[in-house]
Amino acid sequence: MNRRRTIMALGASAMAVGLLSAVAWLGGLRLNLTPSEPLGLWRIQAVGRAIAAGDLVFVCPPQMPLFKEARRRSYLARGLCPGGVAPLIKSVAALPGQHVEIGNDVRIDGELLPSSHLRRTDGAGRPLTPFAGGIVPPGYLYLHSPFASSYDSRYFGPTPDSGLLGFARPILTFDP
Repeated sequence: MNRRRTIMALGASAMAVGLLSAVAWLGGLRLNLTPSEPLGLWRIQAVGRAIAAGDLVFVCPPQMPLFKEARRRSYLARGLCPGGVAPLIKSVAALPGQHVEIGNDVRIDGELLPSSHLRRTDGAGRPLTPFAGGIVPPGYLYLHSPFASSYDSRYFGPTPDSGLLGFARPILTFDP
């Protein structure tokens, strides 16, 4: 009898967690467990205006070999974006037509992008290849995070704005 109750309780708990997860997903809620932005619960807010530099956004990365390698290296969490990765939370640092210069740091139209020092290797000592720089093409966004070890456009370059899910709005977050 106790075993049956335990199994029923576990089944009900699993169903409740599944239902809450589905409601959260459909309601645009996401859990961020990466240090690129504060940890915690975030909401995807629909975009009702033109994207501007400085906007904090959720973006699904494009399916391309560079991001497949990033997933293999565990730079990207598993999620429901195409390719099985979680959406990125990044700030828009440059828009189409702006010039991105890559050196030891990043410059946008000649202005230093704060917290943009490039690393030559990742935390496991593997080489990181920086983006070559250039003009952000139409339909693309240059994304950045102030976290020193963030995998962002410093390494993968501008990303298609077609992957834009919406603005990233914190609900319940904290900085570790």
